[in-house]
Amino acid sequence: MAIQLGSVMMDACVLAVVMREDTYGYRLTQEVKQIMDVSESTLYPVLRRLQKEGFLITYDKPFQGRNRRYYSVTTKGREQFMQFYEQWKHFKGKIDEIMDRGAEGKGS
Repeated sequence: MAIQLGSVMMDACVLAVVMREDTYGYRLTQEVKQIMDVSESTLYPVLRRLQKEGFLITYDKPFQGRNRRYYSVTTKGREQFMQFYEQWKHFKGKIDEIMDRGAEGKGS
C-alpha cells in the first residue's frame, strides 16, 4: 500500500519504538521499515532533530569491539509521544468512520 506518511508520523513512530526500549539506529530503521518506506539516510536526520528538540538522548555502548549509539526517550519525548498518540487515536477514529461508511456503500 502506498500511503504517504508525513514527518509528524515518522516522529511519532520513532518515539513509539524508543518508548518500548532503548535502541540503536539500524534496529530502529528495521522496525520503522515494517510500516513505512524509510532508509537509514532518511532516519538519521530525524533522530538528530528529535535529539535537538530534547525528545531523545544518546549514549554509546561497546559492541563487538566498537561503540554502538543507543537512543533513549526523555521525559519531554514521552510527553510528546503521548500527544502524538492522542492525536493519532482521534485521527484513526475519523478515518475508520469514513472507511467503514464506504465499505457499507454501494456494491457491498
